[in-house]
Amino acid sequence: MVHLKAEGIKKSFEGRTILEGVSLELKEGELVSLLGASGGGKTTLFQILAGLSLPEEGHVFIDEREVTGKPGNVSYMLQKDLLLPYRTVVDNVALPLLLSGMRKKEAREKAAGYFELFGLEGTEKKYPSQLSGGMRQRAALLRTYLFKRPIALLDEPFSALDMLTKHAMHEWYLKVMEEIKLSTLFITHDIDEAILLSDRICLLTGSPGKITREILIKEPKPRSVEFHLSEEFLEYKREITKHLLDGKIR
Repeated sequence: MVHLKAEGIKKSFEGRTILEGVSLELKEGELVSLLGASGGGKTTLFQILAGLSLPEEGHVFIDEREVTGKPGNVSYMLQKDLLLPYRTVVDNVALPLLLSGMRKKEAREKAAGYFELFGLEGTEKKYPSQLSGGMRQRAALLRTYLFKRPIALLDEPFSALDMLTKHAMHEWYLKVMEEIKLSTLFITHDIDEAILLSDRICLLTGSPGKITREILIKEPKPRSVEFHLSEEFLEYKREITKHLLDGKIR
């Protein structure tokens, strides 16, 4: 089942076309990565998919219902965790519930019910400054999830983490995705990360940006450390690198 679909998206700023003819699909339970050079229009596309920006041309559909220019239909997480330093972790996480009109006590209790699943048990009364980078990202992801949308748009959520923490977060996120039945569209500049996490990778290249290649990653998830060192992994990486470099030169 196709959860999210974009068709023929075009967007310009100050007379320069950023995106043109961009179409993509996200199926139920998939993780699809969007890879491309900095400034190529990935975040602009996410803003359109989230309903925060209107395209000049094209349409966005969720479960076959048009949502172009209508915010509130997906969960959207930016690169920075944006946790409020003066609120405890549980109060940060409970913000979507409070915004929906839930009472503070009930919102705290409901949010705290997810802390074990998200690996945050014991942090409820701590403040963001007391958490590691990985724990802050888990809290931000839980807050994103509590907006209760089955589709998550994640804009480089793990880019600030060290390699070992990032690997642990990848394994954890795939497990949580499966348990809470989440579909994810994921921006990254990290080719290794895209190969290890994705069901499919969409390459956004050129100026204006277009999706010029889609790569299916056939190996089952979660993918082992051995896969990272395999010839299959290296072949995916060679194909992606060559296409991105060719797209930059043109």
